[in-house]
Amino acid sequence: MYFFSTSVDVDKNGPRLSFMPFYRSVLKQHLCRVSKKLTDWLIFCVLALIWGSSFILMKIGLDNGVNPYDIAAVRIVAAGLVLLPIAAGSFRKIPFQKWPLVFLSGVLGSLLPAFLFCYAEQGMDSSLAGTLNSLTPIFVIITGALFFHRNTPFNKVVGIVIAFTGSILLLLSKGHIQQSHGVLYPMLIILATIMYGFNVNLVSKYLSHLPSLQVASVALTLNALPALGVLFLTGFFKGPLQNAAYLTGIGSAMVLGIGGTAIATILFYMLVKRAGGIFASMVTYGIPFVAIGWGIYFSEKFGWLQVGCLLVILSGVYLANRKPADRKN
Repeated sequence: MYFFSTSVDVDKNGPRLSFMPFYRSVLKQHLCRVSKKLTDWLIFCVLALIWGSSFILMKIGLDNGVNPYDIAAVRIVAAGLVLLPIAAGSFRKIPFQKWPLVFLSGVLGSLLPAFLFCYAEQGMDSSLAGTLNSLTPIFVIITGALFFHRNTPFNKVVGIVIAFTGSILLLLSKGHIQQSHGVLYPMLIILATIMYGFNVNLVSKYLSHLPSLQVASVALTLNALPALGVLFLTGFFKGPLQNAAYLTGIGSAMVLGIGGTAIATILFYMLVKRAGGIFASMVTYGIPFVAIGWGIYFSEKFGWLQVGCLLVILSGVYLANRKPADRKN
């Protein structure tokens, strides 16, 4: 390494110091930092694209005649199979007494939300589902305060109020609150985000000492078993597999599981390791915009009024997750 080093060149005018090795070293370090940042942002964008596309993939499956239970179950089974090689080497590293908690983490963080989202999208746009999904950080705070005795500073309370205000305005603008039968579907999405929030606190309190990717891979592999049972109960394997539209719907569910769950899980923990948890958690802000983009592309109605409501929600999420400034004496 040539940092802070010089060399002596000799010519006809006598010795001359050369700083080229020093500048080469500085340039190399700078390029390495730039390359790392670009890679981090690339992973960030790919992750936002994958997770933001999950909602339209569910809608594609439904529109092609696949029932919501099969879409959710195929998603979990596909993810479990992809993560099985990682899980196989992780079972021994997780204490047996922790297995029930790991399984419960998979139920709350993947299995049940998958079914809730798919069922809800029968009666609402994928873009709205993606937007309401951004409430997850708010429910991390709420469930943490209610069930895990975590402190809730004033800024978090204000952020929660703002986020919920944006959510109510969003549902009003889409007409779901005016229609009594339409309230059910958004509430299922909100229930799923509550489960996400509870799961984050559960993992943080009881499983934080275990490697995150190992926990996620084992949880999804274990939950692939009940998901497989659902496929047998619904008669999935006797379905019209010769029907092209049906196969398209099944394909979207498999892509959802392989990409939106398995690969996205690996990328997320890779990003956490490379850039830290705070940077990785900012993906939350990108997901709804991707979901909205796909919704508009597929002719869903999402206007500037809804975008404004989304910005209100995200501002509440930002305020709730911002660390209060240290007071100077």
